[in-house]
Parts: sequence; C-alpha cells; structure tokens
Amino acid sequence: MCIGYGLYRLIQNDYISHMTKNVSVSLLKARLSQYLDAIQGGEEIIVTDRGKPIARLAPIRGTTALAARMEELLRNGRVRPPTKEFDAEFWDLPRPEDPKGLALRALIEERRGGR
Repeated sequence: MCIGYGLYRLIQNDYISHMTKNVSVSLLKARLSQYLDAIQGGEEIIVTDRGKPIARLAPIRGTTALAARMEELLRNGRVRPPTKEFDAEFWDLPRPEDPKGLALRALIEERRGGR
C-alpha cells in the first residue's frame, strides 16, 4: 500500500501530537478513507462537532490488529520477515553480561529523548 502525501502528513501530525488527532465531522467525512487508514495504523482520532469532542475512533486491539500492523510494517519495509524459526536452544542461551547497566541506561535515555 502506497500512502499519499496527505495521509503521510496526517500520520506525521498524529505522531507529533502523541498519536491522537482532532478532526471535525466535515473533514472526517471528506477524508474518511485516509483517517481509516491512519486508525488501522494505530492512530486514534477524536471527532469534533463545532470544536466539541463527540467521539473517539481507535483501532481494535488484539491479535487481528497486531497481525494487520505487522503486515503494514512488512509492506513499508520497517521490519523484515524472519528467515528461519528460532532454534529450541536459543531460549536457553545465557544473556549477554552488562555489569555496568549500559544497555538499560541507553534504553532509558532513548525513551526520555522520545525516540
């Protein structure tokens, strides 16, 4: 699925506004397909009537939604499919050592930075 520039901006704006977008009823009606695509991608839409929130549109959570999101990420090249199954021994391998906690520190720093 190739997204158009308008949908790209819609998704970009949603990401910047913490995954929520306010949209008027008239704009929602005019661009329903774009907003539904954004919702399927995990976005949440607050519908307003004369500036007053009247409804929230959000993706259905669960296995089906997760599978659809994974398919979208695969199509967009954001993730790669596995090349083979994990070996049974994989889960028994020892974890890498990190006595200084550098991995945790990097993760916390990344989350604080909003990346």
